[in-house]
Amino acid sequence: MAKQSGSRPWMAFQKRWVLAALALFSISSAVVFVSKTAFDSCSTPAELSSGLVRATDRVEDVKNPLEFMRSKLVLLVSHELSLSGGPLLLMELAFLLRAVGANVVWITIQKPAEVDDVIYNLEHRMLARGVLVMPAKDQKAVDTSLKADLVVLNTAVAGKWLDIFKDDIPRVLPKVLWWIHEMRGHYFKVEYVKHLPFVAGAMIDSHVTAEYWKNRTRERLGIKMPETYVVHLGNSRELMAIAEDDIAKKVLRDHIRESLGVRSDDLLFAIINSVSRGKGQDLFLRAFSESLKMIEEKKIQVPAMHAVVVGSDMAAQTKFETELRNFVTEKKLHDRVHFINKTLNVAPYLAAIDVLVQNSQARGECFGRITIEAMAFELPVLGTSAGGTTEIVVDGTTGYLHPAGKEGVRDLAKNIIKVATDTQTRQTLGRNGYKRVKEMFLEHHMAQRIAAVLQDVLRKSRSIH
Repeated sequence: MAKQSGSRPWMAFQKRWVLAALALFSISSAVVFVSKTAFDSCSTPAELSSGLVRATDRVEDVKNPLEFMRSKLVLLVSHELSLSGGPLLLMELAFLLRAVGANVVWITIQKPAEVDDVIYNLEHRMLARGVLVMPAKDQKAVDTSLKADLVVLNTAVAGKWLDIFKDDIPRVLPKVLWWIHEMRGHYFKVEYVKHLPFVAGAMIDSHVTAEYWKNRTRERLGIKMPETYVVHLGNSRELMAIAEDDIAKKVLRDHIRESLGVRSDDLLFAIINSVSRGKGQDLFLRAFSESLKMIEEKKIQVPAMHAVVVGSDMAAQTKFETELRNFVTEKKLHDRVHFINKTLNVAPYLAAIDVLVQNSQARGECFGRITIEAMAFELPVLGTSAGGTTEIVVDGTTGYLHPAGKEGVRDLAKNIIKVATDTQTRQTLGRNGYKRVKEMFLEHHMAQRIAAVLQDVLRKSRSIH
């Protein structure tokens, strides 16, 4: 017995190192899913206006709430297959359904003439998990839609695909769940959403986005939203396992910091999003530069500070990314700003940084999963007071909010200094964020919420047929 007891700490130690090694192994991989999956209950205490349904209202406490989907035929329709959030979320739903024995079919509407490495790898990952992949315009796709128990249409732009049914469209719409992630005005076109009022339901990632769609479709297009479910995202067990393992986090932290050439006690502020103007990397770098200037002018004592931009695309060399790099050159920040190529495996970077900046502009993120992932790592979040971020970050408790746009640059700079100069505040914000994740944004929350939505949609479809 003594020998077995003594071996347990060693086995636990080995497990932690395996976790860390796996995460390190996949840092450069674009198709590794370490930290993606989940939905959650609504964090806004007040109910939205009529027509919006809290998915929490019909949750039953069962071991696997998706068990009722066993043997059901589900068609998942994606506008594209890429490393962007929408397709990846739909893939996660595919795997959750396959885990309980559902028959899952996937179609991609827009595919390039030549299949690239990303599409090839993602499709083969689905095939390996038992998801059937078929062409969107194949007759089999139409036949599958008519036979399916449930059709999940992913993103607003996927709506045009419904036109292929012509006279059969009334047979399909009653079993369609439309999953919407967009917050941009150009998606509100009749050709995209003309069928929206007639589907079984819409699932949207945040309250603010749901309200935006409700108002925008009515005012701009004169159409009414179907019954709408607000379902927050959440963190997978895999990500939480790393986030809660101190040894794994230290291994990752040391490795990433060594690769960046920064010291263990330096402060790293990171923005982790695809590099685009809407994600606000330019305004983040301006705020970072301004904070350095204020620190120098006021002779504030802080550790060396660095900005990390994760989500770069070295090969594309877009105009916007060129602007970012030119700004770094102009401000002589080469030793303070680090660009990291886009990756699905964010865990190593979350382990390595000290503060996450969620700087999405205009209406903000529909939700912004990276925010709850950072909070799982006990990181304070400096976010824009827009979109789903306001339903995640509690201002002054789990981080600080600042206005979107150029008027928010000064406030963000001040918030950067605020968390840089006060270690205790930084740690308290991080601990509060972790607690909020544990209470609201975990995988089991997701399973319950998504099950409640699917049960409703299936019930409606059966009542019509």
